[in-house]
Amino acid sequence: MLGIAHISGAGSKLAAAWLFALPSHDRLRHAPSVLQSANYSGKLIAVEGLDGSGKSTQLYLVKRWLELEGYRVFFTEWNSSVLVKKSTTKGKRRQLLTPTTFSLIHATDFADRYERQILPLLRAGYIVLADRYIFTAFARDAVRGVDRDWVHQLYSFAVHPDITFYFRVPLETSLNRILEGRPTLKYHEAGLDMGWSADPYESFRIFQGKVFAEYEAMQAQFDFTVLDAGEEIHVQQHRVRQMIRERIDLPTFRRPPCR
Repeated sequence: MLGIAHISGAGSKLAAAWLFALPSHDRLRHAPSVLQSANYSGKLIAVEGLDGSGKSTQLYLVKRWLELEGYRVFFTEWNSSVLVKKSTTKGKRRQLLTPTTFSLIHATDFADRYERQILPLLRAGYIVLADRYIFTAFARDAVRGVDRDWVHQLYSFAVHPDITFYFRVPLETSLNRILEGRPTLKYHEAGLDMGWSADPYESFRIFQGKVFAEYEAMQAQFDFTVLDAGEEIHVQQHRVRQMIRERIDLPTFRRPPCR
């Protein structure tokens, strides 16, 4: 596999070639676009929101609920593909990633998980739970100055979730939650690669504020289901489960009894 150092050195054209050289690409590019319906029996539920919004906690609680109720369920999270993990870590540690290569490497991660996990399990009739989906890329990449239309086209092979929960939380609340639990912020996490501020905390504040604006602008376009992430955890979870019951025929996803 081509190392990320080579990608950064050769520029975005080589980075794009590296992404498109994946064996799965010929199949992925013929998959349904994000605006089309797909031919599968499963359901896709995604959560989006700022860091510190509590979305991961809520999705974990949904996962445990569905598992205990005996439903077929699978969980996947952003930036977790084994295929690109080492290159991503190396690129971030050495600060080699430009906004374009940063976007491409996350798209590669997503494409790998999409073909190996998400789409096969949807076709197998599972409820797939995604902790962040393509909308994370839409927001973060746009903030880093990457062309929005280009990013949308990059992920055009991906199907649209059946439900996208957007956990809206005031910026200050999300910042406080993150900073309380982390003595230091990572370079890219803080948006230091953008040069907005040399202070990691101020840079993080600026970065998250811009990401928040992107999420707010996407709500109507992508039919987000908005939840107040400032409410008590159990109140949010009650609302989430209620909406899932209303919009998904859960009994059809129950595992067959063991014989």
